[in-house]
Amino acid sequence: MLDKYSVENILFFDIETVPLCQNYELLNPEMQILWDKKSTYFRKENQNPADVYEKAGIYAEFGKIICISAGFVINKNNERFFRIKSFYGDDEVKILKEFGNVLTTFCNTTEKNICGHNIKEFDVPYIARRMLINSLPLPSVLKIAGKKPWEVNILDTLELWKFGDYKNYTSLALLTAIMGIPSPKDDIDGSKVAEVYYQEKNIDRIVTYCEKDVFATTQLFLRFKGEKLIKQENVVKAE
Repeated sequence: MLDKYSVENILFFDIETVPLCQNYELLNPEMQILWDKKSTYFRKENQNPADVYEKAGIYAEFGKIICISAGFVINKNNERFFRIKSFYGDDEVKILKEFGNVLTTFCNTTEKNICGHNIKEFDVPYIARRMLINSLPLPSVLKIAGKKPWEVNILDTLELWKFGDYKNYTSLALLTAIMGIPSPKDDIDGSKVAEVYYQEKNIDRIVTYCEKDVFATTQLFLRFKGEKLIKQENVVKAE
């Protein structure tokens, strides 16, 4: 299934997102009205738009990216190392520009791919939409409109696990658990990112969480290929 993909030709990544504002009251009046309409699809009868504003971060129209972590595998002397770098902070445009440059530089041939968990449904469209919202050009690898499935250089570990079954979602935490891979969820999970960002103002904690997800996804991909996992001590952080 994955024999044609060399792990050294894949850029693994993950993103962390939060609502545009810390709370609903800080939204401008127009965006409040639009969130009111959007949230009608998932609000319960006893909830108002402000009650569910914590969910805004999962929608590119109402959220923003605060961290993108990306890494790739290097083979040195027949041993694999994982090099990872994160782009993070309050300046989303800067994050997107820097990551866009990485995508353009890394994905410079048809053999190069990007990979993540559930990135076809979430990360890729989210990044592309936020780039367009911020008037940034899309890297070629994200220009997937009109392409045939085999022309898209995007691998998704969730899709690989489904084997054509589209009935349910399987989390990265569950897959790593059943595959015997150390869990990336030993501190926070996605539901806590906004709280850590806005209330604790601890971006470093979010970066660590994001990087663990990327490494866990890489390990999962190696398991799918039936290849040896990378040693934890072989993870190298790039400055």
